[in-house]
Amino acid sequence: MATLLHIDSSVFPAAGSASRAVAETFRKAWEEQHPEGTVIYRDLATDPVPHLTADAHTAGFADPSAHTPEQAAVFAERLKLIEELEAADAVLIGAPMYNFTIPSTLKAWLDNVILVGRTAGDSPSVKGTPVTVVASRGGSYAPGTPREGYEYVQNYLSAVLGDMLGLEADFIVPELTMAPQVPAMAELVPLFESSRERAHQDATVKAKTLAERLAA
Repeated sequence: MATLLHIDSSVFPAAGSASRAVAETFRKAWEEQHPEGTVIYRDLATDPVPHLTADAHTAGFADPSAHTPEQAAVFAERLKLIEELEAADAVLIGAPMYNFTIPSTLKAWLDNVILVGRTAGDSPSVKGTPVTVVASRGGSYAPGTPREGYEYVQNYLSAVLGDMLGLEADFIVPELTMAPQVPAMAELVPLFESSRERAHQDATVKAKTLAERLAA
């Protein structure tokens, strides 16, 4: 039975969040293919993980037998997150763009699970695990657009998830999500609607394709 690790980080509920809505479409399609499977779910907006501290960071490079009580306590929490990631057959991450980059809660999760010598380094323990990222954004930062140079979500996550953790990263990008709320973007509403529809279709197709691949 396959295990999906599902991470949400939007501060908005599903009704007001493109990343949550598209991730939910992916998850439903996944669960249809894996009715007996397991979904590990973390909502980083309602239940954030601790930001990395000096003790949590230094504990990752020290022999556990030499940990101080403080290091041992915080490192145990890091290990829970790392083991969840290692147990996953696939990962789903909702990563909305806030101020050109990812939410700080998602960055905190990444800082906790990235451990050189285990999940990162020469032989990452999670290497090859497929991860689907729903990278929603209020405007358009696609190649050729005026704000292309401000795209720090896909670029950053490609480097961290792919290069550091060795994960097989794939992206779904619903964009122009602010068009219905911003009068100056009113003429872009049809493009937003097309992007939203395409994102949900992609989520369904990618979830089913991935589920079939893992079951083979």
